[in-house]
Parts: sequence; C-alpha cells; structure tokens
Amino acid sequence: MGAGSGLIHRGLRGQVNLLLSSFLSHFSSLEMEARFWEPPLPLGPAEVTRAGPSSGDSPRRAPCPDSAAANLLASSLTFAPLCPLPAPPDLPSPSSSVVSAKAAVNGVHLHYLRTGDGEHAVLLLPGMLGSGETDFGPQIENLNKKLFTVVAWDPRGYGHSRPPDRDFPVDFFERDAKDAIDLMKTLNFKKVSLLGWSDGGITALIAAARYPSYVSKMVVWGANAYVTKQDVEIYQGLRDVSKWNERTRKPLEALYGFDYFAKTCEKWVNGIDQFKHLPDGSICRDLLPLVQCPTLIVHGEKDPLVPRFHADFLHRHVRGSRLHLMPEGKHNLHLHFADKFNKLVEDFLQ
Repeated sequence: MGAGSGLIHRGLRGQVNLLLSSFLSHFSSLEMEARFWEPPLPLGPAEVTRAGPSSGDSPRRAPCPDSAAANLLASSLTFAPLCPLPAPPDLPSPSSSVVSAKAAVNGVHLHYLRTGDGEHAVLLLPGMLGSGETDFGPQIENLNKKLFTVVAWDPRGYGHSRPPDRDFPVDFFERDAKDAIDLMKTLNFKKVSLLGWSDGGITALIAAARYPSYVSKMVVWGANAYVTKQDVEIYQGLRDVSKWNERTRKPLEALYGFDYFAKTCEKWVNGIDQFKHLPDGSICRDLLPLVQCPTLIVHGEKDPLVPRFHADFLHRHVRGSRLHLMPEGKHNLHLHFADKFNKLVEDFLQ
C-alpha cells in the first residue's frame, strides 16, 4: 500500500535457520507453490521483464474484500521474522553478525538492525505495522555481506522504535522519508540505496525524490503513488485484525500486544483513507518525476493488495525505471521467492 545504547542480538544464526524453516513450511500450508523462473537479462531504459511464464499484460482488478477475502489479504502480509520479537538484550556480543541498536533521530529513538561490511549501504524499509526483523529476515540473513552494509529500520511507532505510539497525520510518509534518510546520515553513510516494500516503497519513492543526491539506487515493490476507491475498499478488509489469518496475526501480536496491534491497524486504515480526499488521491504522484536514481519496480501479478496498474503508473512516471513482473508473486514476494528476489536485487545494485 513500521535513549539508545547499542544492543546486540545473540545466537541469531541458529534462530534464523529455525525461523526460515518455519517460514517455508508456512507457505507450503498456504499452498503458495514457487515456480522456476530465469534471472532477468540486463535491461535498457523503460524495459519490462517478466519472471516465469507469462500471464498476460492486462491490469487485473483485485476483488473488493469480504470477510473471507480479508483472510486472503492479511495472509499476503505474512512476515518472516529474523529473531524472537521481544526487546533485544542489553549486553553486546561481538560475535553476533547482526547488530541491533537505536539512534536518536528527529526527537525519537529509531531502532535498526545492521549487518555486513560492504561499501554499498542499503536501507530496508518495512511495510504497514512492520519492522526490520519481521519483514526482512531472508534479506538480512542472505544479502551479500561483502558487497553491502544492510540496515533494516523500524519507523517511529513501529517495531522497537517506541515510544512514541504510531500516528498517521497526512504527511506521515514524508515524515518517515526524512527519518529514514536522517537515520542513515546519523550512522555516517555518505550515500544509500533503498529497498522499500509496500508502505516502505512509498517512503522510498518520497526519499529518492526529496534527497536525490543521497540516494544511489532504489528497488520498490507492492507500492503505490495514489489511492483509488478500489484501494480503499481493499484496505477496509484489513481493518479488523481479529479476522486475519492466525499465522499472520501472531507475530504482530507477539511484537505489539493485541491492543496496540489492533488499534494501530485501524489508525493505519484511517490514515490511508485520508489520501482519497486529496487531488487525484495523491500520496506522492507529483514527486515521481523528481526521482533521479536508477529504479527497479518489482510487481507480483497475484498481489491482492496492490493491483498491477499501480506498478505500471510508477514505471511510466519514474524516468528510466525498470519493471520486473513475477507472475506467481503476491504482496510478500520477497519472502516467498526470497532467493530469486535477493539475486535480482544484488544484480541491480551492483
């Protein structure tokens, strides 16, 4: 369509392997079967690639959700946690390969995970209600640590970047974009590439437009630059978290507690709804021509939350962008097709 001294998780690798195994069996239970597809060939400007067998180029409309469809929509938000969700331990451990810490940025303490020692800094931006550890386990674990320094942040009010509680003023995406860039500057990165999923993709688009000299490259998926009546109807299917698939709901309940989780989800739906009252339902459509960095747009053609026409709009309005289609991909394609997605991203960023 989230006073810090350094904190370090211990024993992450064993936990990661256990959780990734659980993650794979989870998707088997959802009968979401991965199909083989070839890595994309190098692209020229304004080219579109399709991963795997073609399923047609016409935009497909997602159905308006009823209570049964709400489970389907919510299942597309499934998370792959990197590590247990309670707050990190207080004592550092130099042997850990993933560092968990907080930094004071714009009046709040933002939590982030950091791994790798490559020269190319990459920031992972999570989706609605998400955090670095819930949304990007396979990327934190497996992106090339010699090429990249990977940072996965929790936007204010999400994950471990609390307090404050999450709120949704009309400029909340702009606020997240500034927080994200200022976090990376606080961590002394000279430039950064952005990987943004869903809400994080919107934040990435705004950040790339607002700070063009600081953003090297960008990958977005499951993102949209405006909202339509159809989108608002889809989001309404997510309002009542008690109707969500249990496997989707439980990690967020563990992270937030049910009350905060349910309250924040309702606030998010209301926050997104306010964009429909703006001209053309714009979130950031007027900023797209300002994006200067090389941009890869990835779209899962079975995404029930973000219809294909949104990816096409981004592709048309971000100059020189590439559009890569995954016919079997859903909203969480970076988790279900993690190896293929990571290879696609690494090839693009190099």
